[in-house]
Amino acid sequence: MTKFRHIKVANAVVKMRIGFIVNPIAGMGGRVGLKGTDGVLEKAIALGAKPVAPKRAKEFLQKLKESEILPKIKVITCPGIMGEEEAKETGINAEILPLPRKERTTAEDTKMATKLLVSENYRADLIVFVGGDGTARDILDALKEKESETPVLGVPAGVKMYSGIFAVNPAEAVEVLEAYVNGEAEITEFEIMDADETAIRSDRFAIRLYGYLKGPYMPMRIQGTKQVSPETADEKENQRAIAKFVIEAMKPNATYILGPGTTVKTLADMLGIKKTVLGVDLYQNGKVINDVNEKTLLENVKDWKNTWIIVSPIGGQGMIFGRGNQQISPEIIKRVGKEHIIVLATKSKIQRIEGGCLRVDTGDSGVDEMLKGYIKVITDYREWRLLPVR
Repeated sequence: MTKFRHIKVANAVVKMRIGFIVNPIAGMGGRVGLKGTDGVLEKAIALGAKPVAPKRAKEFLQKLKESEILPKIKVITCPGIMGEEEAKETGINAEILPLPRKERTTAEDTKMATKLLVSENYRADLIVFVGGDGTARDILDALKEKESETPVLGVPAGVKMYSGIFAVNPAEAVEVLEAYVNGEAEITEFEIMDADETAIRSDRFAIRLYGYLKGPYMPMRIQGTKQVSPETADEKENQRAIAKFVIEAMKPNATYILGPGTTVKTLADMLGIKKTVLGVDLYQNGKVINDVNEKTLLENVKDWKNTWIIVSPIGGQGMIFGRGNQQISPEIIKRVGKEHIIVLATKSKIQRIEGGCLRVDTGDSGVDEMLKGYIKVITDYREWRLLPVR
């Protein structure tokens, strides 16, 4: 790891140049159950998907506006919906890159913006982007083409976000940026992952290492890379023990929203029902509706007071809401309530979570606040522990 140091000219600190790129379509496939947006934007829109990234971008910029570092930086962003509009709405003074304005953007627009930001004309010290894994890959491709090692920071707005370059949420991205500007953040390499969204939509987990991006690192504020659960006999036995304990406590007339993951799939297997491993399912009256989206949940759940959410944290990241399960939206969580959330995690998974702390990033600050504190996590048969939620 290396540390950034301020550049001084005649005893004055030069304003740091921060590039800001928004991928306006990132994350639109989440709540509608498409597990991503790559190649299915029109379908997402037809299903009623709404833009996610612009809101996340404004959350980041509003927090930045309130920070002490704003006078120390110069923001350089893209025209229109790729940053300019969000900057204007939050009152951030930004220089606009000379790029075409578009109503519908593509990966090439992200790459063009990245290459321009690291060119001699702009020389960005850091690129902050709002998007998901696909956006991170586009930026990596552009930086490799320019042979640039400019550090990058991701503001999460995608669906899965398996890569390690992302802050936990927009507010914590500002904290990382503050530390970077003040010379207090370490620079390290983060894994950028390539998920095959076509395979994932077919419920097959297909992910590979795509490359590395350098970026500022702060413990507990950068999410890190998703870790796959080990396929060991002990792990599987632990999952079965957890499932047995949950099944003994399940009410026959209750409704259960089942989140993604192999631990929850083990529960479904022992119930004798089909589970969408990488999606969300609805179990009620002994029957299951597979691969549901937010709309399906709202239409089919009749008694929210007798409804439970069962989820398992993402390995390594510790995220229980906001990554890969956006179908369980803030509205769903509010209707169910924190007391009816059941978290399942094997002992080895808990050991691999940084800081032993669970995380949430629902996109709704009120819901995130409601989930903070401690939550019961079932770790074995008739065993549970309380873990903090950030």
